[in-house]
Amino acid sequence: MSKPKARLGRIAILWRGDEAARRRATSETSRFKAVFAALADVGVDAEPAVYEDDVLDAVRAQLATLDGVLVWVNPIHEGRNRANLDALLREVAARGVWVSAHPDVILKMGTKEVLHRTRTMSWGCDTALYRTPQAMRAELPARLATGPRVIKRNRGNGGQGVWKVETLASPYKRPAVRVLDATKDASEELALDAFLERCLEYFEDGCVIDQPFQVRLSEGVVRCYMAGERCAGFGHQTVKALVDAPAARAEAGRRLYTSNADPRFQRLRRFMEDEWTPQLTSLLDMSRRDLPLIWDADFMLGPPGADGTDSYVLGEINVSSVFPMPDEAPAEIARRVADRLQSKTLGSSRPTDLDMKCQ
Repeated sequence: MSKPKARLGRIAILWRGDEAARRRATSETSRFKAVFAALADVGVDAEPAVYEDDVLDAVRAQLATLDGVLVWVNPIHEGRNRANLDALLREVAARGVWVSAHPDVILKMGTKEVLHRTRTMSWGCDTALYRTPQAMRAELPARLATGPRVIKRNRGNGGQGVWKVETLASPYKRPAVRVLDATKDASEELALDAFLERCLEYFEDGCVIDQPFQVRLSEGVVRCYMAGERCAGFGHQTVKALVDAPAARAEAGRRLYTSNADPRFQRLRRFMEDEWTPQLTSLLDMSRRDLPLIWDADFMLGPPGADGTDSYVLGEINVSSVFPMPDEAPAEIARRVADRLQSKTLGSSRPTDLDMKCQ
């Protein structure tokens, strides 16, 4: 008879849901069943922790008994945000519960501001940041004169608060623009002042990001899934968001997932593992141990290089709720959770020797 596998610790997988969903949640029936199974295979006991603001106290009591928690909650969902949840996660982390991704890590790498902070990296582009409506009103017209721009609110998901904006010739003295909401199918024409008025609420998130529109967007977006500092797989999708041409929009399809060995994306994998992730943690003053157990980076194709090879332009980093994901990702997540539990440094941000060498 084989010896039972030693149990390494207890963690929760946390997602959003009401009290009824909390009562009926099981590891076998949740959408995270593959992650639960992978954790069990490496000796980690995991349990559901279904969160909503009205069950906050119950979730707090549950997390207090565990070694860690993996969190999958979008920044915006049906008008609700993560403010109360993030406060709870900071509280339990301060008490020694390991949280991935910690809210402070999300603020560093999981908001659109990261596009501005890393604009000098080779994945960057001519990215502007507006801290106030006045700055946006003063600076955006000159940037629009160089070509279409993409305006992004700092925190959001599913294309919420993302616009393609281009200037229009107007017979009137008031500047006019054509705008396309990333969540909509058709563009509209309106006065620039009217568009700026729509963006006022975005400054509640701290800033608005402005990037040049990438003309190769219709060729698709490559999503690189990361487990810590290692690539866990890829997703490729031909998108319709921000794409005007009806023919290109008609070709849009679902995201297709592949392993980290996909030969099409090995150059991107090397960039992510060997160059960009170390640069990212250095620029954001993070230890690699602080990297989320699962995160992803979305890339558009930029201008080809002199040798004809494609360049990549970062569109966003997703940290709060990275799902679905490649089939290989749950096992990679589980291995890294096991490593974290075995290290017996849960809740500590002290860099390891490896971290010190890599920073």
